Amino acid sequence: MRWFPKFGKREKRDAIYSLNDPAFADFLRNEETVNVRGKNALKQATVFTCVRVLSDTLSKLPCKLIQEGQGVQQINDHYLAPILKLRPNPYMSARDFFAALETQRNLRGNAFAYIDFAGNGRVKGLYPLQSEQVEIWVDDAGLFNSENKIWYIVNLKNGKRIKLTPFELIHVKTFTLDGITGITPIEYLKTMVASGKSSAEYINKFFENGVSAKGIIQYVGQLDEAAKKTFREEFESMSSGLKNSHRVALLPIGYQFQPISMTLADAQFLENTKLTIQQIAAAFGIKMHQVNDLSRATFANIESQELEFYVDTMQAIITAYEQELTYKLLLDSEIRAGKSIKFNINAIIRSDIKTRYEAYRTGIQGGFLTPNEARALEDLPPADGGDDLICNGNMQKLTEIGAFYKNKGGGENDGQTADGNTKGDPASTVSE
Repeated sequence: MRWFPKFGKREKRDAIYSLNDPAFADFLRNEETVNVRGKNALKQATVFTCVRVLSDTLSKLPCKLIQEGQGVQQINDHYLAPILKLRPNPYMSARDFFAALETQRNLRGNAFAYIDFAGNGRVKGLYPLQSEQVEIWVDDAGLFNSENKIWYIVNLKNGKRIKLTPFELIHVKTFTLDGITGITPIEYLKTMVASGKSSAEYINKFFENGVSAKGIIQYVGQLDEAAKKTFREEFESMSSGLKNSHRVALLPIGYQFQPISMTLADAQFLENTKLTIQQIAAAFGIKMHQVNDLSRATFANIESQELEFYVDTMQAIITAYEQELTYKLLLDSEIRAGKSIKFNINAIIRSDIKTRYEAYRTGIQGGFLTPNEARALEDLPPADGGDDLICNGNMQKLTEIGAFYKNKGGGENDGQTADGNTKGDPASTVSE
């Protein structure tokens, strides 16, 4: 009898590598540079920026419970409303809760939250879990005679292990190959992330050394080991470090300094760094202006890029959260009745005030948006009489075009319509 773990942290005591195994290259490289998994990846500036943008974008969207049917209405009297919108648990706000989930999802590929149920079956709270503490076990072989084929094993810090069913956890993934576990972009971009991290370390050491080049000091003659050590220490103390930058180093007669290090330009450092930033940002679905690369950004296209960011990146992420929360937190009867959990995307695609007001004017004059609905979108209180649909009085049905030109009474009523209005009077164009 054997279970098959699909995700989790397992101990490896002995490891055998083939020459074609990518892990063999990791074994030969510096472990500090290679270790860019999980929280270590945040030490790379571009990864940190991308994860922060995605986390902040999701966490600022209000999460609400809605009822679909004849239109869409927000439900405020449901017990889940304050949990989703304000306080998922007593220890964190809704913003912090969703920010933690989205950060774990991007770093580990999977985000988990424990659902705390009360005795009556209602949800008491939602608690985010550290992804590295959760293992997914799948009964691929059908060894257990049970409808449930997936279990989540949570390894607590006190050494205890808790087994949970899928209905006791919120599980949101990145893109996935099997539909069960998510794959973080960092895993496939490990080389690029490590390269970016190495670049940052190189720059730090470059400036720590006073921007002085490495080189060889040539001397015609013989020096014993003590003399070599003494000269090296004295020369480094005189020429290395920030305090000695832009200072002139003196060499005794008979010594010659030959630089051997490449400059940043020779190493194409800036070009390689820019390429690394672009590739990491593209993998996370982040636009370049969001990582402070404004080389191709203009005042006119920033707004369109924000819309592309929502459509290309955030829409799939938001849909994953909405579907998971709706399925796990609502009853089947509530889902069948049209209830669901949605994020308010207006916080992302909200345009400037002039554009918004023009859109409201079009909607109100078109007769499909009431003034109070427009006021609600601007967080303004309703006004008296603002719940009625209104439209331009010059509008009429296509089948009635020209009807008001007909003279029903004739004679003295010539020039008037059947309702007594003068021809051409805008009021006569209103369709009953």
